[in-house]
Amino acid sequence: MDYNYEKLARERGYKLVCGVDEAGRGPLAGPVYAAAVILPEGADIPGLNDSKKLSEKKREELFDIIKETAVAYGIGTASAKEIDEINILQATYLAMRRAVEALGIPADYALIDGNRMPPLAIPAETIVKGDAKSPSIAAASILAKVSRDRYMYELDKELPQYQFAKHKGYGTALHYECIEKYGISEHHRLSFLKKITGEGK
Repeated sequence: MDYNYEKLARERGYKLVCGVDEAGRGPLAGPVYAAAVILPEGADIPGLNDSKKLSEKKREELFDIIKETAVAYGIGTASAKEIDEINILQATYLAMRRAVEALGIPADYALIDGNRMPPLAIPAETIVKGDAKSPSIAAASILAKVSRDRYMYELDKELPQYQFAKHKGYGTALHYECIEKYGISEHHRLSFLKKITGEGK
């Protein structure tokens, strides 16, 4: 993984290029998270990769290194309620926008993971599988994933009956069993549970 995309943006006159990625689009519960990260030019972070390819332990290690190394970083979320109100795609865009706006030092260009462009206040480009191609996006994917996982661990303490620490809100057999037994909580995405709620039939 090299800094080609960041370099090309800088060659076009942009100085503060951030990578943006999300975590938690698919789960049945909890917010969707996004992160934006501006790395120093050519920063070497050993082991940096797409968060999905790393162990939880490695992600946790890199989380602190990325925060210490970054010129700036921002985390944004959209709640389960917002997901239900505006749909998961729009909520993901909202989380991404909030992440970019949360940067301590404003970015002037954004590299977005995927093929869909969120409405941002700065110029941007999308990169398919960007979390495996751009160090800035890879760093954002780790911050988003670790931040969301930590949120789900806290939620597990609040509502241990749902066993969020085990499935992080994803639609596993265990999670469906918990929903069947204890019902739907305020942290669940009703729009993802229409078969259970009976809506949309």
